[in-house]
Amino acid sequence: MEITSKIIVVGIAILHIYILWLEMFAWTTTGKKVFKTFPKDLFEPTKAMAANQGLYNGFLAAGLIWSLLISDDIWSKNIALFFLGCVLVAGLYGAYSASKRILLIQGLPALLGIFAILLKI
Repeated sequence: MEITSKIIVVGIAILHIYILWLEMFAWTTTGKKVFKTFPKDLFEPTKAMAANQGLYNGFLAAGLIWSLLISDDIWSKNIALFFLGCVLVAGLYGAYSASKRILLIQGLPALLGIFAILLKI
């Protein structure tokens, strides 16, 4: 995988580690500041649901980090493409179901990562 592709993958992995932290450990504190349109009275009752979502974001980050640790270039690219595809689908669904902003935060970086890998940059 080329250096630009790796930088994008690392950036997306870091983003998903942040989302993991936010949803699993800071949902009722920092989450209120980040998700301003979400009703404040629902943060506590949705704490377990948010933690579950955070765990899934952690799995995305783990897969992206794993792709960087694979020495075989073909496998590294394939694993990265798979997890970037998962992030893209999550971004598309989030834009459809929750907020268009999710498409910019998750979907667009994933799409850039996919293009960077396929274009070998």
